[in-house]
Amino acid sequence: MNDDLFSLLVGLDGVEQSRRYHPEGDALFHSLQAFDLAQRATDDRVLWAAALFHDVGKAIDGPLHDEVGADLLEGLICPRVVWLVRHHLDLLKDPRGTRRRLHGTSRLKDLESLRRFDLGGRDPKAHVLSPESAFDLVFEGAGRALLDDLDAPSDPEETSVEQ
Repeated sequence: MNDDLFSLLVGLDGVEQSRRYHPEGDALFHSLQAFDLAQRATDDRVLWAAALFHDVGKAIDGPLHDEVGADLLEGLICPRVVWLVRHHLDLLKDPRGTRRRLHGTSRLKDLESLRRFDLGGRDPKAHVLSPESAFDLVFEGAGRALLDDLDAPSDPEETSVEQ
């Protein structure tokens, strides 16, 4: 188990969120719900990981949690997850611009999926896995690749290869 990554995840335990937007409670419970939705919807472990870690920055800075979270994850997990965490609010902040900028790319499809998981993970009565179980599912077997190529750029402008 990558202790640094796991610490970021469990650091969300007890991190309160606005009840108006997050009636489910703390950021860890929300993230585990988003992970569960991702796991049910796709076999893409990058999306599972992005759903699980998308809000890790909330433990430090709520309003800038997308940027802070991505910075925390940089070098700990593959660049595609870092990019998704950094941009997971783009469809909320600037839906038209984001769709125009990413039109026809797999990145737009990934962001749309992550946004659905984020919005869907708000059930106060949901049943979720433990953080340990969710973490293990993400990284078992083929999921180990999420820890490979950590030095690759996470910004799509820095690479010509669509991730």
